[in-house]
Amino acid sequence: MLEETGFPRLVSLACHDLRTPLATIFGFARTLTRSEGLSPTLAEYASMIEVASDQLGELIDELSLAARIESGRYEPKLERVPIADLAAAAVERLGAERVAVAGSGGEATVDAEAAKRSVSALVQCALRHGGLDEVQVALDGTEIRVSPITASSAPVVVGEDLRDLGAAVAVMHVERLGGSVTVDGGTLTIRLPS
Repeated sequence: MLEETGFPRLVSLACHDLRTPLATIFGFARTLTRSEGLSPTLAEYASMIEVASDQLGELIDELSLAARIESGRYEPKLERVPIADLAAAAVERLGAERVAVAGSGGEATVDAEAAKRSVSALVQCALRHGGLDEVQVALDGTEIRVSPITASSAPVVVGEDLRDLGAAVAVMHVERLGGSVTVDGGTLTIRLPS
């Protein structure tokens, strides 16, 4: 039966089915973190559950996107988006003290929410696997350049060394849109379609 439906379809189904219990966990954790009268320890635990369930939701989104791309069922909702908005999403997610943005860039034709997640995932991968405290993000036309990229993080950030789900899916996504993700020297270049 799996040959008839395909593994990507099975993954999509699993992602769909995981959303309901995850939403329950996230909802109750958020309710607890906003309630008064919890001891500081319990409030901290509830906050940790809320953050972790949000992270699980992001992982499910990435896995679902990869399955749809792999099965040919990904239909991006294309729109013109300022490159600066994509970089701003990475700053919001990772912090201004970790991501310094220069330039304003142009506009790209992308699936906005998925592109924001993809750019953020690539920047996060550069930080995490490069052992870095901060990266520079330069915007130019439809290109986003991230530096420095260390020799050890380069194969991970371009999806050749599968140690980061977010980066691997981001590369698939950008390429599916008609763009590219490359590393040259110490710079990661994300080229998006205009």
